[in-house]
Amino acid sequence: MAGKFEWFKDKKDKFRFRLKSGNGQIIAVSEAYESKDSCMNGIESVKKNAPDAPVVEVAG
Repeated sequence: MAGKFEWFKDKKDKFRFRLKSGNGQIIAVSEAYESKDSCMNGIESVKKNAPDAPVVEVAG
């Protein structure tokens, strides 16, 4: 099974999405959005901007 995005309303009635891997594990969770349209735009942004994103170490 392929990964998928799920959108939902949280306890504060805000819209959020999460990205689940093929085995059902949550691998990313979004910020809270005021509208469903904004949430959908967030999903599209992740799809568009991160398909080949590099992995970099940040010194902490």
